[in-house]
Amino acid sequence: TGAQQSATVANPASGASPDLLPHFQLEPEDVYIVKNKAVSLACSATPATQIYFKCNGEWVHQGDHVTQHSTDRSTGLPVMEVRIEVTRQQVEKIFGLEEYWCQCVAWSSSGTTKSQKAFVRIAYLRKNFEQEPTAREVSIEQGIVLPCRPPEGIPPAEVEWLRNEELVDPALDANVYVTPEHSLVLRQARLADTANYTCVAKNIVARRRSASAAITVYVNGGWSTWTQWSGCSTSCGRGWQKRSRTCTNPTPLNGGAFCEGQNVQKTACTTLCPVDGAWSEWSKWSECGAECTHWRSRECSEPAPRNGGRDCHGPELDTRNCTSELCMHATPGAEDVALYVGLVAVAVCLVLLLLVGVLVYCRKKGGLDADVADSSILTAGFQPVSIKPSKADNPSLLTIQPDLSTTTMTYQGSLCPRQDGPAKLQLPNGHLLSPLGAGRHTLHHSSPAAEGADFVARLSTQSYFRSLPRGTNNMAYGTFNFLGGRLMIPNTGISLLIPPDAIPRGKIYEVYLTLHKQEEVRLPLAGCQTLLSPIVSCGPPGVLLTRPAILAMGHCVEASAENWSIRLKKQSCEGTWEDVLQLGAEPCTELYYCQLEAQACYVFTEQLGRFALVGESLSMAASKRLKLVLFAPAACPSLEYNIRVYCLSDTQDVLKEVIQLEKQLGGQLIGAPRVLHFKDSYHNLRLSIHDMPSSLWKSKLLASYQEIPFYHIWSGLQPFLHCTFTLERLSTSTCELACKIWVWQVEGDGQSFTVNFNIAKDTRFSDWLVPDEVGTPALVGPSAFKIPFLIRQKIISSLDPPGTRGADWRTLAQKLNLDSHLSFFASKASPTAMILNLWEARHFPNGNLSQLAAAVAEIGKQDGALFSEAEC
Repeated sequence: TGAQQSATVANPASGASPDLLPHFQLEPEDVYIVKNKAVSLACSATPATQIYFKCNGEWVHQGDHVTQHSTDRSTGLPVMEVRIEVTRQQVEKIFGLEEYWCQCVAWSSSGTTKSQKAFVRIAYLRKNFEQEPTAREVSIEQGIVLPCRPPEGIPPAEVEWLRNEELVDPALDANVYVTPEHSLVLRQARLADTANYTCVAKNIVARRRSASAAITVYVNGGWSTWTQWSGCSTSCGRGWQKRSRTCTNPTPLNGGAFCEGQNVQKTACTTLCPVDGAWSEWSKWSECGAECTHWRSRECSEPAPRNGGRDCHGPELDTRNCTSELCMHATPGAEDVALYVGLVAVAVCLVLLLLVGVLVYCRKKGGLDADVADSSILTAGFQPVSIKPSKADNPSLLTIQPDLSTTTMTYQGSLCPRQDGPAKLQLPNGHLLSPLGAGRHTLHHSSPAAEGADFVARLSTQSYFRSLPRGTNNMAYGTFNFLGGRLMIPNTGISLLIPPDAIPRGKIYEVYLTLHKQEEVRLPLAGCQTLLSPIVSCGPPGVLLTRPAILAMGHCVEASAENWSIRLKKQSCEGTWEDVLQLGAEPCTELYYCQLEAQACYVFTEQLGRFALVGESLSMAASKRLKLVLFAPAACPSLEYNIRVYCLSDTQDVLKEVIQLEKQLGGQLIGAPRVLHFKDSYHNLRLSIHDMPSSLWKSKLLASYQEIPFYHIWSGLQPFLHCTFTLERLSTSTCELACKIWVWQVEGDGQSFTVNFNIAKDTRFSDWLVPDEVGTPALVGPSAFKIPFLIRQKIISSLDPPGTRGADWRTLAQKLNLDSHLSFFASKASPTAMILNLWEARHFPNGNLSQLAAAVAEIGKQDGALFSEAEC
């Protein structure tokens, strides 16, 4: 290099001015090496005899220079331009010691000049962000800061933000700005800001995307103003009036909290009853006037009409002829007296005949109370049922059978005789609670199909019952008296228990129980609310019972106080749905109560109507139970084959309808049903098929998985959600199918179905999935209960009063694991009856009477009183 320099100085270029130092017209600049591409550095100077590059203090070899000569047109001086290339290997040789740099050195006859240093750096961009934005749920108008620290890189990465894959431009939206630290700031969250946000870092090497952060802007609900108080419910006497408000100011959105407090307020009111006017006594007759008349008067004042009552009818002044000194009247003869006597005798005879006719009519109708049902919509078309009262001295109270031998119903069977004894009941080792004998007490219908059609036709004409099913598959009905009974809809888990004495003695009610399809009844849901149970009607609506009936129905919620707010909703006669009970809170009314268990809920109600269980999730950990069921055609004549995967709410009624649907389609069950816990995480449900033998089968799906939207499942209003996997066998001789179907919620646990079956073998629908329930849908009287009536009455009379050492109904509730409901039981006239009714609702028809008898007997021993055994 030294020799090279000497030669350059010794042989200056021709035309160079010996008095000028070279100056640079182009100096090398900083540059980045991207991947393995070499970079070029250039410089030019005038006047210059030689130019060489020096990199990191060492001269670059002469052969690595590319030199061009030219002349500056303005000065006529020679210009020399030199270029070199720097490779990634050259830079990496000194990596870690110092930065790689190069500069030009130019010579003229007057001396040398050095250019600026140009640094050569290897460009890169790491893959992992130092900090990524995270998902958040924020209230409307709340500020949001989404942090983003891009990956390390040379040159430093530039950052931009995407909202749902569209660029966020702070210049176009004053509500948004990006901090120098690259954080995205939303000054006030708006509903439109609900989106997926992605931080993007880029430099000359690459472009990196962070994980998307879902921002949900929710709106907490607010109450509207109260409506005006409604009119009093009664037109005479004491009643109630109500006012309401709605959670619409604003309406909760995107999971915002529902309004706290009651949406309906009721208050007592009194309406003044109308009082019809009545006449006072007539005054004394006035003295006889000159015209041979005198008069008397009366007033409408005993009482006077008020509050809209009717005025008195008739004259208030009465006049008649009289005799005085100025008037002469003939005295009546004997003929007139005889005429008057005859007229009076005829009138008396007519009155007697009328009374006799009324008595005869009443005697014929004497076996039936006029109040057959408390709803006029159910009275037409049904035959009356007579109840014969027992005599006071009859020792066998329950041997008198209700007279149900009309054309509509027939009641048959024998009952247990009554054994009188002390007030307390001895419960030894005998079968005290043994069921009734061989006699069955069922309710027989003379023509069920005709009566069912007539029953549904009459109810469906009423405006409130327009949504009742047109068939009787999902309906049960019967006629009940004070003995009570039970209605059941087979294979649905839905039943209605009417306990003894719930219907007043002397009255007969026609009661029905109906399961509605979701598409038949509109149940509005707001925010994160979801339907947890079937929609069930029992009626006639508005009938108040003297004891609570118990409505049993399934549900699909994994209940926990920290994750769920569960409400019992009831539809009013006007068609609006109202919250009548919040589970876990103190009941605001004595008309309703609910016992929630793992698979079913039991609703105590003194007023029949339409009910549904609705839940609102309080956290993303809240989950519902889904039942996953697979069906496929029983026969496959073509190469194409479909597998249907149903995602159902885990209740028996929905499963029953899917089974009926698949029976019509000719489907067969493949694989055992599975339960999936579906969380309120806003993530969809995905389904995919795997492990098919590729030599025999292929999938006709274009995507790797199918997806059911989250809200379609979460609402619970679409009962038959399913996906179909369309497969194709490569040969008609292929009969075996083996595969796996995965069902999972995004970012959650899943379930897999191992499918292995023969499609050529016609294994029709599996009946074991939901075994048919035995028994009739309607049971009346003792046949509807496991506990004999007399034994039930003695248990109630023994355990209702406070016992010594706590041996009373409270101990019974504790032994039956019902002690969490003591406050509800205590609010009723007979707590023991409530406990036994709940036991009947939970354990019919397979309840273990021996365990109940043992629990009651243990309480009896604890009391220490004398008992006597009652036998059936």
